[in-house]
Amino acid sequence: MAEQIPVQFDLQAEQSFASFYTASHQQVIQQLTDTASGQGEQQLYLWGKQGSGKSHLLQACCLRAHQRNLSAFFLPLDKNQPPTPEILSGLETFDLICIDNIEVCAGNKIWELALFNFYNRHRENNHKLIVSADCPPNYLPIDLADLKTRMNWGLTLKLQELSDTEQISALTFKAKNRGFEISPQVGDFLRKHYARDLPELWSLLPKLEQATLVAKRKLTVPFLKQILAEDTEL
Repeated sequence: MAEQIPVQFDLQAEQSFASFYTASHQQVIQQLTDTASGQGEQQLYLWGKQGSGKSHLLQACCLRAHQRNLSAFFLPLDKNQPPTPEILSGLETFDLICIDNIEVCAGNKIWELALFNFYNRHRENNHKLIVSADCPPNYLPIDLADLKTRMNWGLTLKLQELSDTEQISALTFKAKNRGFEISPQVGDFLRKHYARDLPELWSLLPKLEQATLVAKRKLTVPFLKQILAEDTEL
């Protein structure tokens, strides 16, 4: 029996275009916004390294579609626990589909065939499709040649890696959106001494926010060292 499509998905309202640190991605954001609004390209392929913000932007696209009274569905693919291909059944009826981490399907014959058939049904309905991956479409290890061709049908967008200065700016920007402040000095300390990996930095934000709320203190470098030391002792 085919897996029933959930009526709702976990749309995170805080992951909007407004809460995304744009940096040098103005054109990418504009293309995504146009497609999510029901205009622009019919198909977009967004790629970039882990932590570059692909999932955030796909969620933002679905949020924008809903704001325009369009139906949208966000489908994240987890390599550790991927859904069955039946999840694609009926998704062609949505105005916008966003599939995150599509590289998870590469090399899986059943998934590749299901995606190929979905592409055809969705395109016939003239609906919008945005997929994300960690590499360009030509580098996906897809065995089904016709599916690989379809990956190149639309416009390919790349999220550039952030410079060291942009990483600090992104960190302070995200903290501000959560309601607390990270100074450039604190951001620089985190990047140099805690983690240069963006996903690690993002995952630290809720902990820092909670610590500042409990202590009712601004986040200084000495306070940050105290927080990190206490976390290490746990």
